[in-house]
Amino acid sequence: MLATVAVVAWFAGFGTGDSKAGQVTGAAGTVGTATSAAQAATSAGTSGAGNVVGTAPSPSSGSLSSPSSPASSRSGTAGGTSSGSRASGSSGSSSSKPAPATGSSSIAAAPGSHLITIVNADHQTIWAATNPNAEHPIPVTGWQLAPGQSVTFAVPKGWGGRVWGRTGCLFNAAGSGHCQTGDCGGVFQCRGTGGTPATLAELTFDSFDGLDFYDVSLVDGSNLPMYINTTHRVGPDPVTSNGCYQGACTKPIVCPAAMQVKVGGQQVACTTACAAFGTDDYCCRGKWSGRENCIPAKWPVDYAKQVFKDAEPYAYSYAFDDSATMACKGGCDYRIVFGVT
Repeated sequence: MLATVAVVAWFAGFGTGDSKAGQVTGAAGTVGTATSAAQAATSAGTSGAGNVVGTAPSPSSGSLSSPSSPASSRSGTAGGTSSGSRASGSSGSSSSKPAPATGSSSIAAAPGSHLITIVNADHQTIWAATNPNAEHPIPVTGWQLAPGQSVTFAVPKGWGGRVWGRTGCLFNAAGSGHCQTGDCGGVFQCRGTGGTPATLAELTFDSFDGLDFYDVSLVDGSNLPMYINTTHRVGPDPVTSNGCYQGACTKPIVCPAAMQVKVGGQQVACTTACAAFGTDDYCCRGKWSGRENCIPAKWPVDYAKQVFKDAEPYAYSYAFDDSATMACKGGCDYRIVFGVT
């Protein structure tokens, strides 16, 4: 959830831009075999799967790097690999069949754009996703990342959107299927928002006074641990490269039994107290409505802190947790990590 100063810009411009998909590499910096069930871009009329740089025909195209390395400098490949630069490149071609991403190339990005790197530092395969933006459409909105892999893509100035991870997914060759968490309409390439509970990265670029606003949101529950790093910013990154903030670090969420979401007897996510119990206090309604009345410390149990804030101290833990909104000034690039410290 973004701060009030950024909310108007947020809803005015969910989207993606003339972003370029790059290549996939493994944790050691070598070319990986991350493949997708649907390789073709879903945006009609866009050649080269969104101007994929190099020979990476899959939606997993992007620079993949070690989850331990922060977002790379603009003079290097934007995923931590050692080759390439943040410069214009030639367009590749898309394919309708699954194929591994191969080759080593730079991410082409227009002036004023931002690079977003999504890192899977978790133990399970993650199907990362972002929601479409009508004003700035990008051809790829879904990526399959094995543990230790990441993907980098570019979005234009003024972009705003969400990034989340899906788990337990199965897709056919046409890109249709289902995910246990974070599912977006049963398709590999997302065309809308994802299902909840899911951990969200919320991003609004080049907004008020030229600032970017971003946050990790657990307002709709959590399915994966997440933290965000920034580079090319004015001032230090408030979150360390291994996910610590003001002395507290990213930990697995310990979810009460009543809030656990299970599939086949196994916990796959942690929902909110509102969704679990449905009472006015936890749902911030009735006499509890509004910022001045919805105070988790006055709830019967402060699940916002005990479940969510204690695990991810920088994150939105309930709807009015506006101190969790962070700002970045400069030509900021972003590294979204699924994983704990």
